[in-house]
Order: sequence, then structure tokens, then C-alpha cells
Amino acid sequence: MSIVKEFKEFAIKGNVIDMAVGVIMGAAFGKITGSLVSDVFMPPLGMLTSGVDFKELSFSLKAAADGQPAVVIKYGVFIQAVIDFLLVSVAVFGMIKLINRMKRNEPVPVPVPAEPSRQELLLAEIRDALRARAAAEPR
Repeated sequence: MSIVKEFKEFAIKGNVIDMAVGVIMGAAFGKITGSLVSDVFMPPLGMLTSGVDFKELSFSLKAAADGQPAVVIKYGVFIQAVIDFLLVSVAVFGMIKLINRMKRNEPVPVPVPAEPSRQELLLAEIRDALRARAAAEPR
């Protein structure tokens, strides 16, 4: 099989297209959650912390000397990343809850049970005949 033909079969499969749509939707969803965190959640949080910028919190292990940069532990950046993670996870959880609630309102189609095959009908008749014979025989 040629490489072009093999690639065409791979690219046309539903899984690849579904994955591509998922990646595109994920990128758009990431922008929504990022905006929710930075534009909606962070301003009130900044007011509650009296305008403290966590990214500026750090302590120096060694001062800059002789052209060498200072050795600094920026624990505020870590705290900011943890807060961002928690806020994004809360935002995603809330959006997923909302989406699931909207899905629940849709009527769920009830699957119709399939008719038994001819072989299954014959086997059921044989089973019933054997039961009837066993019940009629004296013990």
C-alpha cells in the first residue's frame, strides 16, 4: 500500500477528525476559561488581598555581584500559579455542570429491543418443551 493511500485512510478516519475538532474546541474553551479567571475572578481577589501582586513575592538567597544575577526564590509566582489552577478548575467544573444540566433536559431516545432471531425462537421452544416434559414425568 502506498504511503499516500495509507495517509489518506488515516486522515479520513472519524477518530482523527473528532480529535481535531476536540483540539480546536479545547483551544477556544481555554480562552474562555482564561478570560473568566483573569477578567472576572482575579479583580475581586485582588481587592480582597489589598492589591498584593503575588508575582512580586520572593526572597533573595544571594545578591547580584560581579555581573552575576541574584539567586532569588520567587515563591509568589508559585502561589499565583496555584491560585490560577484552582480558579481555572472551578471555572471548568462550573461550565461542565452547566453543559451537563442542559444535556439532561434533552429527551433520551429509548432503544427498541431487537426481535429475537429464528434460531433464538426455536431454542426457546425446545427449552419450553423440555421443561414441560420434565414437569409431566413422575418423580
